[in-house]
Amino acid sequence: MTLFRIFLLALLVSLLVYTLMVGAAHGWNLIPPFFAEIQAMTWQGQFNFDFMGFLLLSALWCAWRNDFSPLGLGLAILGATGGILFLSIYLLILSFQTGGDIKAVMLGSRRAQS
Repeated sequence: MTLFRIFLLALLVSLLVYTLMVGAAHGWNLIPPFFAEIQAMTWQGQFNFDFMGFLLLSALWCAWRNDFSPLGLGLAILGATGGILFLSIYLLILSFQTGGDIKAVMLGSRRAQS
């Protein structure tokens, strides 16, 4: 679990720094260029479309893990928009809340006990 937490922290810190640098250089309006590449049918668009699938899968997992509760739906929105900046923090928090039990991290405490 320690290596997993180090990996999550490394992702979080490196992507946060990268995001701040890109945002400072190119502005913070990501949505139009993201979808413009998809619409243009370029390789960058293919990557963006693929990445969007991962974001939606992350959102669905967050909602499911929390039984589609209001909290789970809120986390799903964060998962769909925040990417690894959200997911790394969420998984770090869960890793400590569950005492490092990966089954509970992935399934939730109720499902992990059955």
